[in-house]
Amino acid sequence: MNDTGWKVDFKLHFKEGRHRKKKIRNGDAPADSTPVAPGTIPRISKLMALAIHFEKLVQEGLVADYAELARLGHVTRARISQIVNLLNLAPDIQEEILFLPRVLEGKEPITEHQVREIAREADWKHQKILFDYHTSIT
Repeated sequence: MNDTGWKVDFKLHFKEGRHRKKKIRNGDAPADSTPVAPGTIPRISKLMALAIHFEKLVQEGLVADYAELARLGHVTRARISQIVNLLNLAPDIQEEILFLPRVLEGKEPITEHQVREIAREADWKHQKILFDYHTSIT
């Protein structure tokens, strides 16, 4: 109680916002808050998922083309092409990239630059050799 005799009670909780900044929210914390696994998802895994999502948006007609995606995302058409070109990877490599383990510390297992070079290779068997080589030396 303060010196006026009034008492104010309310509940607050913290929520992680953009760039991991904490934001204060009114009320109880959501009950379905699940703990986050340690480490970070590899960047190349996120880009692979984004490439698949972009393709789905175009296929379903939700966006006219990749140029529209570039405009909407405020990035260049070249950047969209770099991401979408990940779809040229063999399906088993795409799956492996999507399910790479979280990075707990240090470098990521394979870089976007390395994967882009692998995606330029037309032969899926040769892609697999290159991918296995790059992921084994890290």
